[in-house]
Amino acid sequence: MNNSSNLPEQTVHIVDDDEALRDSLIWLLESEGYTVATYASAEDFLAAWSPALTGCLLLDVRMPGMSGLELYEKLVAQHATLPVIFITGHGDVPMAVSALKKGAVDFIEKPFNDQDMLRLIGQCLEAERSERTQRRQDAETARRLDQLTTREREVLDLIVAGRLNKQIADDLGISIKTVEVHRARVMEKMGVSSLAELVQMVMSADAQRR
Repeated sequence: MNNSSNLPEQTVHIVDDDEALRDSLIWLLESEGYTVATYASAEDFLAAWSPALTGCLLLDVRMPGMSGLELYEKLVAQHATLPVIFITGHGDVPMAVSALKKGAVDFIEKPFNDQDMLRLIGQCLEAERSERTQRRQDAETARRLDQLTTREREVLDLIVAGRLNKQIADDLGISIKTVEVHRARVMEKMGVSSLAELVQMVMSADAQRR
């Protein structure tokens, strides 16, 4: 295994039993500035996997022991978020297409073009970085929501539903002044300065939970 301890942000993980291919990919990717970790078998990667791993996974479809598809299915069952690119031989394309339907990002056939591989990896890493940032933002939103009182949460839900202050006051049987106070506290606790920002934040967090 190469570079598999103390993994930094975004590592390209390569799982392939072909040592020559692993070495070739290490050379290609490290020459482009990527951090690389390699694994000679699906079992090796599964032993090293944790939800904290970031980056993307290049996964050979057909290997001795556990196949790439079997590893992928295990990762899906564990809610792994690493984007996966399958490396396939010509006869493995139908299997790779099946994996795409289950959520894999793409597949690339051997022998592959280096630029095609680099393009796919770049797309995967950008998508993974964006998704990780969004998950972090949604976790922070959830933390802020937990700080709201029951009444503040009721006011927030009505704000997001598009209700005006007077309508919220009528809905909750409180004064408009009290609604304004709760609304100001909600904005402060959620760390936003505009209604649009508040609504977008809450809707994004709700969409992630569904």
